[in-house]
Amino acid sequence: MSDRFSDRILRFLAQPGYRPVKMRPLARQMGIAEAEYGEFRQAVDALRRVGRVVLGGGNALTLPDVGRRFIGVYRANPRGFGFVVPENPGAHGDLFIPPGHALDAVTGDTVECAVSNRSGRDGKRMTSGRVLRVLQRGYNRFVGQLHHEGGRWYVRPDGHRLHAPIFVADAAARSARAGDQVVVEIIQYPDENRQAKGVIVERLGPRGKPGVDVLGIIRQHQLPDAFPDAVLTEAREVARRFDLDAELKRREDLRSDTIVTIDPDDARDFDDAISLRRLDGDEVRSPARAAAAAPQRRARPARHSQGAWELGVHIADVSHYVRPGSALDREARQRGNSVYFPRHVLPMLPEVLSNGLCSLQEGEPRLCKSAFICFDDRGEVRSARFAETVIRSTRRLTYREAQAVIDGRSGGFPREIVSLLQRMNALATIIQQRRLAAGQIVLDLPEIELVLDDDNRVVDAVPADTSFTHTLIEMFMVEANEAVARLLDSRRVPFLRRIHPEPDDEGRETLTRFLRVAGHHLPRRLEREDLQRLLRNLRGRPEAYAINLAVLKSMEQAVYSPKREGHYALASGCYTHFTSPIRRYTDLTVHRLLAALASEERASPAKRAPRAAREAVEHDLDALGRHLSFTERRAADAERELKELKVLELLAKHIGDAFDGVVTGVANFGLFVQHPRFLIDGLLPLEALPDDYWNVDARAGRVVGQRTRRTFAIGAVVRVLIDQVDLPARQLRLGLVSGGTQRRHAKTRSSPRAERRRR
Repeated sequence: MSDRFSDRILRFLAQPGYRPVKMRPLARQMGIAEAEYGEFRQAVDALRRVGRVVLGGGNALTLPDVGRRFIGVYRANPRGFGFVVPENPGAHGDLFIPPGHALDAVTGDTVECAVSNRSGRDGKRMTSGRVLRVLQRGYNRFVGQLHHEGGRWYVRPDGHRLHAPIFVADAAARSARAGDQVVVEIIQYPDENRQAKGVIVERLGPRGKPGVDVLGIIRQHQLPDAFPDAVLTEAREVARRFDLDAELKRREDLRSDTIVTIDPDDARDFDDAISLRRLDGDEVRSPARAAAAAPQRRARPARHSQGAWELGVHIADVSHYVRPGSALDREARQRGNSVYFPRHVLPMLPEVLSNGLCSLQEGEPRLCKSAFICFDDRGEVRSARFAETVIRSTRRLTYREAQAVIDGRSGGFPREIVSLLQRMNALATIIQQRRLAAGQIVLDLPEIELVLDDDNRVVDAVPADTSFTHTLIEMFMVEANEAVARLLDSRRVPFLRRIHPEPDDEGRETLTRFLRVAGHHLPRRLEREDLQRLLRNLRGRPEAYAINLAVLKSMEQAVYSPKREGHYALASGCYTHFTSPIRRYTDLTVHRLLAALASEERASPAKRAPRAAREAVEHDLDALGRHLSFTERRAADAERELKELKVLELLAKHIGDAFDGVVTGVANFGLFVQHPRFLIDGLLPLEALPDDYWNVDARAGRVVGQRTRRTFAIGAVVRVLIDQVDLPARQLRLGLVSGGTQRRHAKTRSSPRAERRRR
């Protein structure tokens, strides 16, 4: 250990005013020169190995607090141990809870812990401890299948939150039968010495009955479904009071402009629309002349002084209908976002608004907040302005229809629509090239679309549509989001940003080590250009999915926060969400800020919000950001689990079928192999491999036979068969037919629609 740095590090971390930071910011705060950073890292790593320094939340460095207590959220593992993620990010690293030391805590519970000692697991030293008491239950209701064995009734919970059966004594009280899916409320949590006990509070219906799977996921993730009567009544009243004539007197009238929406085939709410015009020389030099050329409209303000394109991004003005503090607002805030299941949506707003008055339907006048962004011929932003408008969508297009027109199959669409789409394609291509050159990271994680029958059962799966029109819309939405963020940031207005921190040093190092084992020799510190080059070269190779997934895992999760941080994957220094207020509450808050900013600019300086008031707003935004980040993760987890469940239900009918899969992960209990058609991972247990003693190197992503030296590694193609499907555990178990050789797969592409939703 380097005494030159280790003592300095320990003294610096022990200072009373120290706030935990990651390794590179710590080096900057300590005045470590770049030439000395390698030795500094070695000193930190050495201190971590002996337990004198630990990683706190977000991989921030801090001193261990052995013997002290802290509060965090418990995450159980099916193998008996668990972890506690600290509530205070600077308090401690994730605490390992050995088997038998969790009391009766289950996944999601907030617990008080004591740090006891250092222990080892899978060759790693870590801080371990024990749960002292459960402070708050994360979940007290679980969904599962009812069983009757040996004269006793019990529920086997679905998913991964609780792995013990819940015994019930009142099955008849709810007319439940063996095989039914039920919701059970815990009255006694399990521990080493007692079983879980509960009461059935709702019977969902027999497992496999149409709709029961969706309802089960809704209850399991505690998603709100039905709207309270007060919210529905208020929504109807808002719609009844809508006065178009009054709005036309104060808004820009764009009803005669050519404006289109482009959405999936099955979209029900349309919250974004696009217009685009090429500016000629006169308009570039004198924007006032362009406004004067349209006498049938209310004159618009002069727009831009230079540029070649004017992009209009028109977003449904939900803030006009949903007022702060109203019943609609409180419900939307609590829900946080809409949740999208196959053929079923849990909207953030009642359908009279989400699918009606706020939806930018073809031919209907709709209120919008519009961003007008001027680009030059290199796709660089020259200026932007924002306005409250009234639009009328000229045409509702699907992604496939728009792509067909761009590809030259106009299909009888009017000339103005064809011309608009061609201009959109040209500008989006230029913007994409600019953003890639700036360092935008695009992951290749293909997705599928499920094919359902009339009972919503999966009968097939097809690759998700990857036409460029998805990317086209994403490019325009990203530009609008960025333009709004720049405006709010320039005015020092506290707002919810979409932040995506840069990968920390440990994440980069882990990824680099993984890539080197996989045969990709890259510099120790990966930069954007290295990642972009790697991802381009991987396209079409068997290991592409696994490595793209490893890149994703090396990054931190994008969240909502008022912190002045950028978005790493988008290579954006300032970013927010503005373009989907029908389905995201964050966007609604940004719309309100735009309106407030416009009102404040019209007010005298004496009436403007003082700095202290803005700081109070920022404090509240921090809590709101955490809540909305949670509801976003909850929705994504529910959507992913239902999709996985439906695929497993289909595969349960194909026990014994063989397929060629790609190894996507390695654990000390087996290999994860991906089905090439349904893109679901199955577990190939070590005991299913040929007779040998298998050495597992999870960090390197491979297992090696000690006697035969046969190797199974990430990216290898193996022929496996479907051995077992466990629906409650959401597990696909596989058996080996043959494999270990490399075989080239067909080229796949990620779904731009999925990329757009993730960002």
